[in-house]
Amino acid sequence: MLRGDFLEGGRLVVVPPGGKARVLTPGFASAADPEVSFDGKRILFAGRETAADPWCIHEMRADGSGVRLVTCGPGSARRPIYLTTMYTLNPVSTDAWTQIAFVGARSGEINEAGVGEAQSLYTCRLDGTARRRLTYNLSSDIDPTLLPDGRLVYASWLRHDLDRGPAGRLALLAVNMDGTDMVPYVTTEGRRARQMPAATESGVVVYVEADALAGDGAGSLASVSMRRPLHSYRSLTNPADGLFAWPAALVDGGVLVSMRPADGSGDHGVYRLDPATGRRTMVFDQAGWHDVQAKALAPRPAHDGRSSPVRDDATEGTLYVIDIGINDLPEGALASGTAPRLRVLEGLPRRAATAADGPLAARRLLGETPIASDGSAQAVVPANTPIVLQVVDVDDIAQRSGTWIWARNHYEQGCVGCHEDPERTPPNRFVKAIQVPAARLTPPEAQRRTVDFRNDILPVMRTRCVACHTEKGAAPRLDTAGIGEAAAGDAVAGDAAARPLYRDLLASYVEPGRARASRLVWHLFGRNTARPWDGAAAAAAARPIPATDTPLSDDERRLFVEWIDFGAAWDARADVVPPGEQR
Repeated sequence: MLRGDFLEGGRLVVVPPGGKARVLTPGFASAADPEVSFDGKRILFAGRETAADPWCIHEMRADGSGVRLVTCGPGSARRPIYLTTMYTLNPVSTDAWTQIAFVGARSGEINEAGVGEAQSLYTCRLDGTARRRLTYNLSSDIDPTLLPDGRLVYASWLRHDLDRGPAGRLALLAVNMDGTDMVPYVTTEGRRARQMPAATESGVVVYVEADALAGDGAGSLASVSMRRPLHSYRSLTNPADGLFAWPAALVDGGVLVSMRPADGSGDHGVYRLDPATGRRTMVFDQAGWHDVQAKALAPRPAHDGRSSPVRDDATEGTLYVIDIGINDLPEGALASGTAPRLRVLEGLPRRAATAADGPLAARRLLGETPIASDGSAQAVVPANTPIVLQVVDVDDIAQRSGTWIWARNHYEQGCVGCHEDPERTPPNRFVKAIQVPAARLTPPEAQRRTVDFRNDILPVMRTRCVACHTEKGAAPRLDTAGIGEAAAGDAVAGDAAARPLYRDLLASYVEPGRARASRLVWHLFGRNTARPWDGAAAAAAARPIPATDTPLSDDERRLFVEWIDFGAAWDARADVVPPGEQR
């Protein structure tokens, strides 16, 4: 049960059939996120013993006795779930083990939008040892639930999925219990934000969806089939039915869910819902409290275990693409053999001090690898590193970019194509890229190149662009506030004057992460470089540099392209984390 702001002051209670609620966590200032063990005898939960403590994961017996600390995570820990048996497929360890998963805040990091702490999925053993990070999204991953096949489904904020809008979307993704083989689960169907998934015994995943999230995360309910999650979307409730939150599976295929009136008034009560019919019946409602996160305190089936090839003693992984021509674009729009290279970028975690220094997390170049004539590519990359893949053309402009992915230690992470339907069966052929050794894109950190406005773009603008962008010249003006007076290459001088220019470029001339759709790039190349899948931008007119002016060199134009495709950061170097600090 929770009241107030849904973050503090909560307590766990047990409600026997027809009985009175009894508090299980009297010694905690806040308690939330209960999870019942498979045998029904233990409860995991997140709690603060005092208001000043971080959220930590605890375990107790089902009657509330025997409370013990499991882990506090790397920064704080929430949303714990029990996992099933894990086995290893490498010689480092041959013992099987069980573990839990939880949501952990990444110490010292904020999410990609700069508005809150960054969160990832972690696992550890029940004694708190062997803590491992599973997901490497630079925004946040939350709400894990266990599927019957032993995988996890979770809500992931895809902040830099720019083809879906500037704010991205909250999608459901699936991943193995060791962090391998992340795939889309529910992405574009239904409303923009999807969270709180619950895997039912009837073969469907029920979740909360909304166009804009309320403070408690409530919204409407929807479901997908576990057999074909990308092609079985079904809305379960209408907006007028109420605001729903925290569905939880029952062993008979039903769901417990919290609900309050559609206008946001009143508090949540607990209801039983039939996913097949949408019919709801009241279970429990205590006046003055929000009754949320209800779970049945009873045994439930233990799901399948999983085996893992991940090796903690390895530092690299492999990424591969079977054919970029297999995609979600119109036939032939991005065909095999039309793009020469695959660019691999490493994402830089955002630090709190740099939250306002750009719209996206900055990126730095790990390297590029050729795309074979059949559309395939592969590369060895640093393990456990946020990575973006970009298909680039002969002008070094990214034609398409992916979401954050990663390769785990000693693992081969791949995809069929480029934003393809993941439910398609890949072609059964020995692709050209894996017939030769993979390119090694694992440079030392000191050699991983960034491109940003303050250190790279501003010096070029001062020496090559100021003369024409004056009061009587073209917009935007570059000769004001000392920008044109700074010495060539002096990126520090004139910061105060350069920041308004930087913001003006982002507002009117640059689409961060999409150089091809940026008017600044059209100006430098003398043509519209947008692609047919870029919507209205593909039909917009470009304003080339006048023929009487000296054009920028190929290297200078490439620098502008890389700056935008790398995230259009103000100062990417400020986000470089010293080796060993990443969590």
